[in-house]
Amino acid sequence: MNALDSLLEVRNLSTRFVLPRGILRAVDDVTFSLGRREAVGIVGESGSGKSVTALTILRLFGPLDKVELAGEVLFEGTNLLELPESELRRVRGAEIGMVFQDPLTSLNPMISVGEQIAETLRFQRALGGAQARRKAQELMERVGIGDPARRYDDLPDRFSGGMRQRIMIAIAIACEPKLLIADEPTTALDVTVQAQVLALLNHLREESGMALIMISHDFGVVAATCDAAQVMYGGRLVERGTVADILERPNHPYTTALLQLVPRLETSAKERLKPIPGQPAPVFDSYRGCRFAERCEFVLERCRREDPPSAEVGANHSSACWLAHERMAGSARQDSMESQEKA
Repeated sequence: MNALDSLLEVRNLSTRFVLPRGILRAVDDVTFSLGRREAVGIVGESGSGKSVTALTILRLFGPLDKVELAGEVLFEGTNLLELPESELRRVRGAEIGMVFQDPLTSLNPMISVGEQIAETLRFQRALGGAQARRKAQELMERVGIGDPARRYDDLPDRFSGGMRQRIMIAIAIACEPKLLIADEPTTALDVTVQAQVLALLNHLREESGMALIMISHDFGVVAATCDAAQVMYGGRLVERGTVADILERPNHPYTTALLQLVPRLETSAKERLKPIPGQPAPVFDSYRGCRFAERCEFVLERCRREDPPSAEVGANHSSACWLAHERMAGSARQDSMESQEKA
């Protein structure tokens, strides 16, 4: 990617939590980049590390968390991991907005929704009271909340789940950020409301030109909003590519297994979704080998000993799987033999 087009570059990012049982590798050597106006999805089960990756980008950890960070998070060339907290607070909201998973717990139940939007504008844009109120009402209307002048003073419990999520989106885009991170923004919403929220995010992206990181366990959500997708498991990126490549030509066994959990219209009533056996296990420092080995139906002995590096399996498509390495090696040998025969 051209350096002028790059907005965010995450390089060898690691996030480790110091726990009584040992050091938990929540995010382990993750590298990816995001261009201006680009949308990328991060997909995986709960515990895969996708939400911790988002929290690490903005260093949103509690004061009691014992966290060890390594690598770089370059936002327009500035490493966010090295910024003093006072400077990072100015980046949060103003340059990078975030929509959290549960608006009911993210919103203050004792403060009106309008004031919570206006608070961001007063802090980040130094707007006065009347000006912040007027701008907050404009944002409420922009995200699809009717009669914003009247609803400005309503508390969060007066809104439905979908409307609360729209309030969270209004707060996140209040200062017109260059990047929006949406962490499971449609969780617990019914299908119709999900579609409305995703359509709103797409509209706002087109309107403002901001980039998007969509975090979800649902490939349908990512397909509806993103250009590219990255699959996470055990804190590692195990596959990345365009949404079309990953949906049509999944390479990693974990990606294939996730897609087999997605119901399809052509699936008959007698056919059942194929669950992934076992449960994702936390990855501590003592762990060796591929994180998915214990749940993989194609596991090799090598998978239990060595963690596979990422291999290119197509144009802008890579997979961290020893089977992918073997397929690529076999393809290279076949090409070599065909070249020799032609010669």
